[in-house]
Amino acid sequence: MSNLIQDYNPSDIGQVNGNLFGLPFDYESAKLVVFGVPWEVTVSYGAGTANGPSQILDASTQLDLFDFDNPDGWKQGIFMAGIPQDFLLKNKYYREQAAKIIERLAQGQTLTDTPDLTPILSEINQACLSVNQWLFEKCKEAINNGKRVAVIGGDHSVPLGYFQALAAKYPNYGILHIDAHADLRNAYEGFEFSHASIMFNAMKIPQITKLVQVGLRDICHDEVEMINQSNSRIIAYYDPAIKQKLYSGTTWIDLCREIVSHLPEYVHISFDVDGLDPKLCPNTGTPVPGGLELEQTFCLFRELVSSGRKIIGFDICEAGDAEWDGNVGARIALKLANLLDLSQL
Repeated sequence: MSNLIQDYNPSDIGQVNGNLFGLPFDYESAKLVVFGVPWEVTVSYGAGTANGPSQILDASTQLDLFDFDNPDGWKQGIFMAGIPQDFLLKNKYYREQAAKIIERLAQGQTLTDTPDLTPILSEINQACLSVNQWLFEKCKEAINNGKRVAVIGGDHSVPLGYFQALAAKYPNYGILHIDAHADLRNAYEGFEFSHASIMFNAMKIPQITKLVQVGLRDICHDEVEMINQSNSRIIAYYDPAIKQKLYSGTTWIDLCREIVSHLPEYVHISFDVDGLDPKLCPNTGTPVPGGLELEQTFCLFRELVSSGRKIIGFDICEAGDAEWDGNVGARIALKLANLLDLSQL
């Protein structure tokens, strides 16, 4: 890797070489391996996030690489594996099938009405399970090879296999979850691996001992009840409560330190971009007014690192199929990669 770094000038024009940020690393030389998962079969509002990985990849070469937190963070070696194009074809097919189910339910009818859609539901759930298993195997292999791992979606259903791979290594870790939604619904719309069920499914993994959610503002009664009955395994920082504290004089830095205090030593960051103010990623699948500024989230992540906790990985999900969403998503990816590296120095 030393020769790669010696021959590379991070101040040059970004190289369009197929790799994230145009960096000159491959799987072998990189410490951080990023998997793009172009999957959004169960989305029930806006579509397009399946192209989020490619939008982020395309935008990433426009970024300057100097990072105020970790100026040499790029030297860790970052490599993005090829985005599986067959997933895009399967995604298109199963997305069309899922739309039939969503439409049927929206009309107040059951799936067993004629024509019976329950076989289609089973087929979709099996396809999503296969994606989870694929990602689990890829992440586990990379982790066993001594790599750090990150995932870019797609909708927020995609990182489940990654969570399971982390659980194979870490007997106790927490998730810091940025999102407008709690994603604690049980098989939303019948889809076992719905984007609205990712954290419900994550809570089935015993190694995940804490889930701290920040920015929630579009949530159902059952999710609030699950949070309240979790015996503090799930801690929610609702966006209206955050804003009320800030308006009342509490500083964001103090609130960040309070949020971080709930987390264990090892932390995965799960970043749904709809947790941000929608102006930042307006083409996300389910935009909600309100939310966080980008620098607010970076401040929170800095406090996580400053506390001595270790970032063990991250996922970025729900970036829309648009250049600006890709631009913002790429900046999140670079910041999280650099902070992950910094936390492990």
